[in-house]
Amino acid sequence: MVVSDNEDAIGKIKFWSTQAKDPARHYEHSELGYNYRISNVLAAIGRGQLRGLDKRLEQKKKIYESYKAGFADIDEIGLMPVAAFGEPNYWLSVMILAEESRVSPMDIMLALENENIESRPVWKPMQLQPFYKNCRFYPHREGEKSVSEDIFYRGVCLPSDTKLTEEDLDRVIGVIRSLFS
Repeated sequence: MVVSDNEDAIGKIKFWSTQAKDPARHYEHSELGYNYRISNVLAAIGRGQLRGLDKRLEQKKKIYESYKAGFADIDEIGLMPVAAFGEPNYWLSVMILAEESRVSPMDIMLALENENIESRPVWKPMQLQPFYKNCRFYPHREGEKSVSEDIFYRGVCLPSDTKLTEEDLDRVIGVIRSLFS
């Protein structure tokens, strides 16, 4: 769902979301498009969820801040930084380990899994996906890992559901902290 007061942007998004079909009698596409339309029922559910958006955003920020405080004294752990511009939605809290960390992302994921706590690797960059193996990739500097690869290899997506309680967060933090003591 996209909400905006920018009519040009909405028009372009609607064009892309309806397969980028040009206004011709036959099917013609001058741009890459998608079939991202949703039903009226799903749109109504989306509109209904907007009523609780502020509360969810507040809870997401609280989760991020709990992780940030819980790991503040461990130099090997950082969280994805919040940009100085804009307002983040804190949708997902992602831990980034220092390059020299003695604990790996897999160590963390397995320790959490042993406590029946789900976590995930950070999304695999497009240039590493098998489907795109024959596509050209333009790294920042030739021969170096890209920023996305670096985050993929050092990051962990932490539990971030708005239904997490303080006890749940303390448990996640405790399991991870135990790996660094």
